[in-house]
Amino acid sequence: MTPILLIPARMAATRLPGKPLAEIGGLPMIVRVLRQAEAAGVGPVVVAAGDAEIVEAVEAAGGRAVLTDPDLPSGSDRIVAALLTLDPEGRHDVVINLQGDIPFIAPEAIRACAGLLADQPEADISTVMVAEAGPADRSNPDMPKVVAAMAPDGRSGRALYFTRSVLFGEGPVWIHHGIYGYRRRALERFTAA
Repeated sequence: MTPILLIPARMAATRLPGKPLAEIGGLPMIVRVLRQAEAAGVGPVVVAAGDAEIVEAVEAAGGRAVLTDPDLPSGSDRIVAALLTLDPEGRHDVVINLQGDIPFIAPEAIRACAGLLADQPEADISTVMVAEAGPADRSNPDMPKVVAAMAPDGRSGRALYFTRSVLFGEGPVWIHHGIYGYRRRALERFTAA
């Protein structure tokens, strides 16, 4: 397995325009995400940027970025465009898509996402979820939730669907991290649809 970690980012975010460059402790958010991704040690890390000012901020911090078409419809399309520029030969068979607005993601979560694909060769896509932090998470529309069929180990499962709706019940509510691992062929099929 030869993974590459790509971080899609654009200035025209609907909920918080300009958020990739929003400062957190003196660094742009996108640079904080980049640092967490680098700390994971999964593979090369590149920002797939929809805007030149994001590329400039990343490069000024010593990172690597690729400018993509700002009109691409999704982060997945942005990472495929960057991947075709960075690796047209297809050396990287796994792509980790880390959202550009999670500056405090633990490097362990990134490693876990990649590790799932290494451990489960029949899986085409992986992601990471964590148990709710408290009851307020169940009704918070800003917290994407995962409904999953859990494996007997209680630590992994198959995602059935994702929702921002309120979830009820006795069991834990699983909160989705903004990270996906794809086998390259699965990502290309997904974005071609």
